[in-house]
Amino acid sequence: MKPIAANFLNAFILIIAGIYGYFFLPLGPEEKRSVTALIPAFSGLVFLLLGFIWPRNSKLAAHIAATLALVLIVMCLMRFLKIEGWNDKKTIFLVCILSNLFALFVFVRSFIQARVLRKTEGSQQ
Repeated sequence: MKPIAANFLNAFILIIAGIYGYFFLPLGPEEKRSVTALIPAFSGLVFLLLGFIWPRNSKLAAHIAATLALVLIVMCLMRFLKIEGWNDKKTIFLVCILSNLFALFVFVRSFIQARVLRKTEGSQQ
């Protein structure tokens, strides 16, 4: 998969997870909706915007996307580990973690391929 496609896939998954977590997640009797549940959706919007600037400046967009994915993995993992038992909230965090891990894997693989390509082009001259 190409990095830009992984970026858009991650963006859509995060937007859906954030919207589901905020609007459709069942709440307990004394719980109220928290805006922090929309953090994945807002992050997904950032990934979406990065996807639109990707064709003009792929190196910058890819590095920002990789950094953001890494930050989101850490944030979601910390919340995932704090949740006792298995519930919808924990499932949403797992989906976000896996989505960002996949995107980060594709980004890093792309960085490695670009470096190898530069090295082989440099050695041929």
